[in-house]
Amino acid sequence: MQEKGLLIVLSGPSGVGKGTVRKEIFSQPDVAFEYSISMTTRKPREGEVDGVDYFFKEREEFEKLIAEDKLLEYAEYVGNYYGTPIEYVQQTIATGKDIFLEIEVQGAKQVREKFPDGLFIFLAPPSLSELKNRIVNRGTETEELIANRMKTAKEEIEMMELYDYVVENDEVKLACSRIKAIITAEHCRRDRVAERYKKMLEVE
Repeated sequence: MQEKGLLIVLSGPSGVGKGTVRKEIFSQPDVAFEYSISMTTRKPREGEVDGVDYFFKEREEFEKLIAEDKLLEYAEYVGNYYGTPIEYVQQTIATGKDIFLEIEVQGAKQVREKFPDGLFIFLAPPSLSELKNRIVNRGTETEELIANRMKTAKEEIEMMELYDYVVENDEVKLACSRIKAIITAEHCRRDRVAERYKKMLEVE
């Protein structure tokens, strides 16, 4: 019997380091997850590659996908859309492979409603002052945008109760180790493996 893959959702406030943690996880040789690349209408940051970090789309293209209901989730964040193509996620889970989503908090809430069996991990900053420092050090944001991001971040941290686990991103390698341990534990949950053992007992 083919055991379905896990839908793993990593989310958290803007500037917490979701992308950095995700890249570190996927750089490790023992990781066999599929990474679901999100779509966005924001412009690429320096070093970001289309089809690797994000699928960068024009606003009109993105709105067409929304109208056709081809996104698992989407959100408009600080003037830009972010979203996840639905078909690829469903196909990957059906083959038994885990699929890893790194998305904004608004999007994670939508996924929770459609995929309640997913594994939802909230990446938290050590403190709000550290979160602000990380956003400022990007060097890409205006004072007004920084203020908007901090206001939104506080609202997003209050949504932590929607998640199964909280991992503090105090140090990237430590955060990655915690996330991998959580995923390993989820694969050993009784309700995930019980059906396989029932089938085994039926074989004479």
